[in-house]
Amino acid sequence: MSLVCEFCGKSKSEGNSQTHRRGVAGKRWRKRAQVTPRTFFANLQLKTFTIDGVRKQMRVCTKCLKRIKKYGKIKGFSSVAL
Repeated sequence: MSLVCEFCGKSKSEGNSQTHRRGVAGKRWRKRAQVTPRTFFANLQLKTFTIDGVRKQMRVCTKCLKRIKKYGKIKGFSSVAL
């Protein structure tokens, strides 16, 4: 299973997990709530599209879905329909 948007190429990215540290004086949370690395995944949905008269099932991020619903097309594709 691919974790990449087939229209824009958006994929997973890496960052840090932050812990909520409010209300502690004297910086006591520094050793208790450490920053740890984590992976952020793109919000991909499996949708069926009609591209130039051919139905195809694709993994698409929600940002591209919003763009398709609003404009009806995406750069590089002549006609895309849900």
